[in-house]
Amino acid sequence: MITRSGWVAVAVTVVLFASGLALGYRELVALASTGLATLAAAAGWMAVRPQVRIVRRIEPARVTEGGAARGLLAVTNTGTRRCPPFLAVETVGGRRVRVAVPSLAAGETREVACLLPTDRRGIFPVGPLTVGHSDPFGLFHAARSYPSQARLTVQPRPESVLPPPTGRSRETDGRTSAAAPTGGVAFHSLREYVRGDDLRLVHWPSSARTGTLLVRHNVVPHEPRMVVVLDTSAAPYTDDSFEEAVRVAASLTVAAFDGGLPVDVRTTSGARFAAERGLSARGELLDLFAAAHRGEDDPGLPALLRLGSAGDGAALAVVTGAPVPAALGAVTAVRRQFAMLSVAMITSERVAAPAGAFVVNAATSGAFAAAWNRAVAVR
Repeated sequence: MITRSGWVAVAVTVVLFASGLALGYRELVALASTGLATLAAAAGWMAVRPQVRIVRRIEPARVTEGGAARGLLAVTNTGTRRCPPFLAVETVGGRRVRVAVPSLAAGETREVACLLPTDRRGIFPVGPLTVGHSDPFGLFHAARSYPSQARLTVQPRPESVLPPPTGRSRETDGRTSAAAPTGGVAFHSLREYVRGDDLRLVHWPSSARTGTLLVRHNVVPHEPRMVVVLDTSAAPYTDDSFEEAVRVAASLTVAAFDGGLPVDVRTTSGARFAAERGLSARGELLDLFAAAHRGEDDPGLPALLRLGSAGDGAALAVVTGAPVPAALGAVTAVRRQFAMLSVAMITSERVAAPAGAFVVNAATSGAFAAAWNRAVAVR
């Protein structure tokens, strides 16, 4: 495809040639001939297109907002002659990243890297990759696209905050369940011995009676569970305040998870992920926040009325912006279903706090972290 510079060169060549013939100036005809030769040489250059095979990978495929992520392209010259240098263009969530690929000998493979944009959170498709080929004068350009299956997940950057209050401490006895974390001191049931079990837990009388080696299954009963709900409706936020609220929700989630609590993360739009100690990773929790977006048709805080209790000892943390009083009524309505209710309101406006809740207001995630840590420390 001819470029804008190429069209200018064609126009100038035609004008010089026509003027030279009309006015009888051989010098103008000579200049036109030079321009024509240049166009012919550029067209001939374009005939030698790069014949390459490209394999892409993303390292790492999951990164925190503002972190470093690279696209690595393994480029192989599949032609029989040296290919000229060319420019590859990677597309990341609609943004273009240019990658210069050097000249490659026949059969040579070289890996080139480019930094991918991670300044905003989200789950971004990476690709298609476009390989561009131009002549040295920039008169012609051709491009070929390579399909892509890659994806880059940019998670929100959590602030350093204290774990949300649960309203109760962990008990050493009481009701138990098979889903409770192992390693506690409360007896739940007998189960068959599994290689690696502590022999001190073997229940010898039952083992002798059944002919099967049985051990005591001890668990941690009444373990507090943290439920974090992010309001993803459009009305309480601006674009900037919603991003701050996502960071706050991620911060509370990470603090609870790193504090050893099972965490159930939800949005008012219906997204959900439950993480158990030792069975889930922090990254899986933050992926939900990477994908969060606010919507006009999202029910917002009234969705809490359909939340139900998350089990005995559960605590609820709600993150919202500047909701109307009617929406905050839903927060008050679910207060009795949980051992503890915390509310983070990310706004610079003065909003009435829901009754019976531990409330912290702040305009940004950084200001929230400072205010939250002070408030939690004195509880």
